[in-house]
Amino acid sequence: MITKQDILTTLTDLLVDEFELDATKINMDAQLYQDLDLDSIDAVDLVVKLREMTGTKIEPEAFKQVRTVGHVVDEIYKLKTA
Repeated sequence: MITKQDILTTLTDLLVDEFELDATKINMDAQLYQDLDLDSIDAVDLVVKLREMTGTKIEPEAFKQVRTVGHVVDEIYKLKTA
């Protein structure tokens, strides 16, 4: 069974590799837009990468309220355990 920590680790790797972010800035409380400097185009790219990562269709609507790394982890966790 996948854990939230597993998802965080994978998400951190994704953010570092694809968005060239500093891994030390990535934690459950990190704000995607303020702390990590992602913009709306990055957010769309992130959803696409997460879809590839999870093998699950992710509706962009599900991510409209996502503001932190923790929110992303929670949404992915819901998809993977549903």
